[in-house]
Amino acid sequence: MTQQNKDWSASQYLKFENERTQPARDLLSHVPLTAPKRIIDLGCGPANSTTVLANKYPSATITGLDSSPDMIERAKKVLPDREFYVADLSTYTPDPAKPVDLFFSNAVFQWLKADDRIAVIKRLLEPQQQGAVFALQVPHNLNEPSHIFMGETAADGPWADKLAGIQRDGFQSPQELYDLVKPFCSQVSVFETSYYHSLESHEAVIEWVKGTGLRPFLDPLEEGEKEAFLKGYLRRLQSVYPVSVDGRVLLKYPRLFMVAVK
Repeated sequence: MTQQNKDWSASQYLKFENERTQPARDLLSHVPLTAPKRIIDLGCGPANSTTVLANKYPSATITGLDSSPDMIERAKKVLPDREFYVADLSTYTPDPAKPVDLFFSNAVFQWLKADDRIAVIKRLLEPQQQGAVFALQVPHNLNEPSHIFMGETAADGPWADKLAGIQRDGFQSPQELYDLVKPFCSQVSVFETSYYHSLESHEAVIEWVKGTGLRPFLDPLEEGEKEAFLKGYLRRLQSVYPVSVDGRVLLKYPRLFMVAVK
């Protein structure tokens, strides 16, 4: 559920389905609800996170929302017995007549403007009953080489003007997130986990980030420019990420988690 001009590719995203879904499983393991009746999966993507929710809470009413029509189309095929809608997170408001027990967000809020994130959480959670939960997980990797190199490659080429200022806003620190959410919540838990994904090669690292973080850099480019950009980006990756003993490449991927209870 992001604010991009071009649609997201479910097939590109799902090339690393298990790795992308593990954080959703880890986030859900910290949700203090035994039998929520209504769940909203914010930015459900191709239903990988929705499936995790449905497996744990099979009797709950679960609705998946995403701004990408391609993601929603794929989600409907994966879980035809659940409801999925195209929606914009910045304007979405749930039906006030249907209380929500759990808002669940797997890797979405990083795409919102920094100033909008807490306002959206507050707007969605405050009207709900006491005990309602807002659980989110976001990549926390803008300081990792994989993402620093995106900006460096963007600034180092004939596309520099075209790609100026594209990098997404940094996410709130754990302290900031706690201090901003706690005033309207009874409990707030914030934690961080770093995953080390074993990928086939440096090219596989590119395939990973092409599904998410690299997209804003590639979308404005013509085909020839994209090819040259990716070659430059690959050279940078190869200079920092070593090849493991089995020929694979470990991609460090920090993620920030928050579980807030109204």
